[in-house]
Amino acid sequence: KNKGKRDENVYFTISSTPPGWKTKIKTYSFSVMSVHVPEDEDKNVQFFAEPEKDTKPGTYKFKVDARTEDGKLKVSHHLQITLREEKEKEKGKIELTTSYPVLRGPNDAKFEFSLDLKNKTDKENTFNLTYKGPKDWQINFKPPYEDKYISSLRLKDNESKSLNVEVTPDRFCKAGEYLIPVTISAGDSKAEAELKIIITGTYRLEAGTATGLLSLTTEKGEPGNISVYVKNTGSATIHNIEFLSVKPENWKVEFKPEKIEALETGSLKQVEVSIVPAQEALVGDYAVGLSIRGEKSSDDLEMRITVKASAAWGWIGIGIIVLVILGLFGLFVSLGRR
Repeated sequence: KNKGKRDENVYFTISSTPPGWKTKIKTYSFSVMSVHVPEDEDKNVQFFAEPEKDTKPGTYKFKVDARTEDGKLKVSHHLQITLREEKEKEKGKIELTTSYPVLRGPNDAKFEFSLDLKNKTDKENTFNLTYKGPKDWQINFKPPYEDKYISSLRLKDNESKSLNVEVTPDRFCKAGEYLIPVTISAGDSKAEAELKIIITGTYRLEAGTATGLLSLTTEKGEPGNISVYVKNTGSATIHNIEFLSVKPENWKVEFKPEKIEALETGSLKQVEVSIVPAQEALVGDYAVGLSIRGEKSSDDLEMRITVKASAAWGWIGIGIIVLVILGLFGLFVSLGRR
């Protein structure tokens, strides 16, 4: 993982290889000598070692060196491989294999492992399918290319079948590695496979109000206040959350607090927003945009602000009406006397 503050090109060297072995560094299906690692991201590479046919059983040691392009950062890893004599596969066993035991993705993804099962128990058998998984995760066995879920599988002697393990993580699980041991059993025979899911961090901010209303009423020059919540619905901590506004000319918008340093996954914070219309604002409806900006996620709200006439102007209007009525009444009385 690149924990620095800039992108790096990382170069690999296999500095120690025992005689009788072929080695290389791979990413996916390609041999590589270097990889580009962006800032605050990680890259996986594979060390591939193949013994020659006449290589004897034993323990062999390898050394892999990695360095940045400028050579300022270096790291070495010592690897050990034990080569054993191939034995004839025993009867009365279950063979369980998978080509991809490790999958990676965000917590809102659905993962699917493919397992290959072979019955070597000398007879037709029904195999029970069980697993152990993290809390609140949904894990199911299913035949390939089918939507139905199964808990057992029947195979004839020496028959092979494939099955899939479908995994849906808990939406609020944190970034990290999660193990899912799978067991296939029939009587005294059983086989196990350890599956792993690496949850990568997802960054997702959600903003709104407790009531769902995005409007308020105030007077010109007077503050209108509203509470807005900010919630982290992703699987990684979001840092440096700031607040911005798009408002009519001469209006004021203030946030308390002005900034949230860090918001853990699943956490919620209340932010008080004060909106003050300009003194010269006319009576009517206005739009004010609120923008919530984190390091890797954001959300926006559009508020409708209604500016109403001041209560003092209402009383002045009533006074004018009363004076007009009194004036008219006096005029009628005067004309009546004539």
